[in-house]
Amino acid sequence: MTMTSRRPYMIRAFYEWIVDNNCTPYLLVNAHASGVEVPQEHVNKDGQIILNIAPASVVDLDMLDDSISFSARFGGVPRRLFIPSYAVQGIYARENGQGMVFEAEAEPPQPLPPSGGDDSESKRPSLRVVK
Repeated sequence: MTMTSRRPYMIRAFYEWIVDNNCTPYLLVNAHASGVEVPQEHVNKDGQIILNIAPASVVDLDMLDDSISFSARFGGVPRRLFIPSYAVQGIYARENGQGMVFEAEAEPPQPLPPSGGDDSESKRPSLRVVK
């Protein structure tokens, strides 16, 4: 039986554990993975960015099964960030390094663009009388 990724569950569990222990949760993110929206000027030479996601540092933190999103300030400028779960490489406490590093996870396939030939979804259904 195929199961969903355990990564989002582990991220949420470690986040809660780190915060409950009065530590600062940091996310290690592959900034070059598709769908990642982070300030590229803060990405290191290895294509990674480390993000402080402590409750006092972010606004509207939303940790879903497929992504993490929040607002944070970079150089005093508010930015909205979006990180697909597969792009998270690790979560750890700044104070002691305790946390978890994740194995690389394949990105989901990109949806194919519509073929253009079949526009049946855009047509309204109609009824006609048949004798």
